[in-house]
Amino acid sequence: MTIKMADYVIPRIHPEGRPFIALFAVAALLLGWLWSPLGWLGAAATLWCVTFFRDPDRMTPVQPGLVVSSADGQVCFVGPSDPPIELAMQAGSVLKISVFMSVFDVHVNRSPLDGKVAHIAYVPGKFLNASLDKASLDNERLGMRLTLADGGEVGVVQIAGLVARRIKCFAKTGDDLRTGQRFGLIRFGSRVDIYLPESAVPLVAVGQRTIAGETVLADLISGGAPRQAEVR
Repeated sequence: MTIKMADYVIPRIHPEGRPFIALFAVAALLLGWLWSPLGWLGAAATLWCVTFFRDPDRMTPVQPGLVVSSADGQVCFVGPSDPPIELAMQAGSVLKISVFMSVFDVHVNRSPLDGKVAHIAYVPGKFLNASLDKASLDNERLGMRLTLADGGEVGVVQIAGLVARRIKCFAKTGDDLRTGQRFGLIRFGSRVDIYLPESAVPLVAVGQRTIAGETVLADLISGGAPRQAEVR
């Protein structure tokens, strides 16, 4: 894939963002008409809205067994967990990896693996700070279970946050998703939890930054030791 300079200067905007950008722009013009300093504040808010809805292409690893991040953001949890009941996954502990997205991150979500969408469930809830682990069970969320080619299953849960009030999932039950394929979006600030087989080896650490569709979160088949990391 050839990367053009225009891709850096003028980012691709997700269609979901166009109405919001237009609304922010109109508000900026009206504020500027009332008082020019307010217009500049409105222009800054419009620029932020543009960056929020950016939707860049990503270079996705395609090696079998690699699990890529579903979200841009910061890893806030890595460890064993019980999957939420709405995913209807097999009972037992699994590996959960959570990524928190701030209002400055790209919010387009991508599939962590190749798989068929077997189940989708929406659960209403609270709007706690999505960086808190209790947000996994208390907040509004939308869960998706993928069935893998080998019969395994993976859960992906989009979670609303303190500011986020809208979860969008474009995938439908029966769809075949490819690793790194766009499947949804959350606005404005949120979290994605990924539930993997307990045998999966995590390759990220809490505090690490991730890029959706590019950063490898875990390995399902190669084995090895969990990755260690430290601030330097």
